[in-house]
Amino acid sequence: MYIRQAKWAALAATAVLALSACGNAGEEDKNPVNNAVEKNAASKFEDGTPMKALAEAGKIKIGVKYDQPGLGFKKAGDGIPVGFDVEMGKLIAAKLGIKADDVEWVETISDNREPFLQKGTVDLVIASYSITPERRQVVGQAGPYYVTGQQLLVKKGSDIKSVADVKGKEVCSVTGSTSLDQVKAKGAKTRGFETYSQCRDQVLDGAIGAMTTDGSILLGYAAENPDELEVVGDPFSTENYGIGYAKDKPELCQFVSKTIKGAQDDGDWAKAFEATLGKSGVETPAPPAMDACA
Repeated sequence: MYIRQAKWAALAATAVLALSACGNAGEEDKNPVNNAVEKNAASKFEDGTPMKALAEAGKIKIGVKYDQPGLGFKKAGDGIPVGFDVEMGKLIAAKLGIKADDVEWVETISDNREPFLQKGTVDLVIASYSITPERRQVVGQAGPYYVTGQQLLVKKGSDIKSVADVKGKEVCSVTGSTSLDQVKAKGAKTRGFETYSQCRDQVLDGAIGAMTTDGSILLGYAAENPDELEVVGDPFSTENYGIGYAKDKPELCQFVSKTIKGAQDDGDWAKAFEATLGKSGVETPAPPAMDACA
C-alpha cells in the first residue's frame, strides 16, 4: 500500500509541475495555509528541550532551497520564499508559537545541509532532503513528509531517452545530492554544481548531456524552457523527503513527526500541497506514512 501511494505521489507532483510551472514559478500565495499559531506554546514543552528553547525565543531558523519551483523558491526582492517545503516549515513554526514572519529562512543548498545542522546555522532543514541511512548517521531526519522520483532533463532531440542511455554520458546535479550517486551507478560520468540552475544552464548550452534530480524539480525547469528542454524516462528511484535536525536534539523527531502527522490528519498538509504543487488542480496525493523515530 505504501509503495503504491509513493508512486502516485510522484506521478501527481510530476503532472502538477508540468502545468503549474508554465507560469511564473514564484507566484504562489505567500500564506496559502492559515496556520493557527499555538498560544502559550512554551508552557507545553518540557524544560531543557529544543522545542521549549525555540518557543521561548519566539524565533526559528529553517534552511530551504531558493531555486526549486513549487518546493522552495525565492525571487530577488521577495521576503518569504514560497513552496511546499516552506509551508511545512510554517506548520512546524506555528506549533512552536512562532509566526511565519518571525521565521528566519536561510538559503540552503544540497552540499551544506548536514554542516548547517551540525554547526547550528539552522534549527531545521526542509529542502528536498532525501532520507538515507548514511545521512541518518550524522543528522536526524523526520519523515517522509513527501515522496517523488528521480528523472532526467535533456535538450530536445537528445539521444538520451531514458536512464538506460546515460552510460558513458556526462550528467549533472547539485553537489552533495543522492541523485549523483544514483546516476553514477547507472554508468554516467557525473558533475556536481552548487545550484540546480547552474546545472540546467550546462544542459541548455549543450556542455552536459543531462541533468538529474527529482522529477518534480526537473519539470519546473523544463516548463521555463519548453522549446529547448524536456524531461525523459520513467522515475528510476524513490525519494523520500525528510525534515533534518541536529542529531544531538533527538526530541525534535517526535515533535516534527507529530506535527506533520497532525497536518495530514486535519487537512493542512493537503491545503499546503494544493496551494503550491497543486496549483493546477490535479488531485492531491495521499500523504506518505511517517517513519517511527529511533
